[in-house]
Amino acid sequence: MQVSELMSTNIVAVSPDSTAAEAARTMTRSDVGIVLVCGQNGSLQGVLTDRDIVTRCVAVQSDPVQTKVQDLMTRNVVTISPNEEMKTAADLLSGEQIRRIPVVEGTRVVGMLSLADLVHSDLYDMEAAQALTEITSPAREY
Repeated sequence: MQVSELMSTNIVAVSPDSTAAEAARTMTRSDVGIVLVCGQNGSLQGVLTDRDIVTRCVAVQSDPVQTKVQDLMTRNVVTISPNEEMKTAADLLSGEQIRRIPVVEGTRVVGMLSLADLVHSDLYDMEAAQALTEITSPAREY
């Protein structure tokens, strides 16, 4: 099975020039904990999570109304092709210790694959369990 068969195509994105407050409102309206940060040409520039807003903005007492997404986002995002096999995706989630991965075709974001997508697929229970075990292991330093 390929990534394209399980990924979500509901893409929630913000501009790097958006503020943290605007991104948080977008997350709330869309009921997501992560937004893609895309440039004017639609290319992926980074990702921003609700945790990023809390730890990189609120916790350091920056003003979310003034702080730009580009100052908070994670750059150098790990991505995957929609044509990759799900086993490869599970290995990537595990190896990178991440829960979600943007699905990119060329320079265009076409979806998002999450650990939850694997969990909800009866075919990948073992891969999801293995990925979750590795993601939550304390081996990674922050």
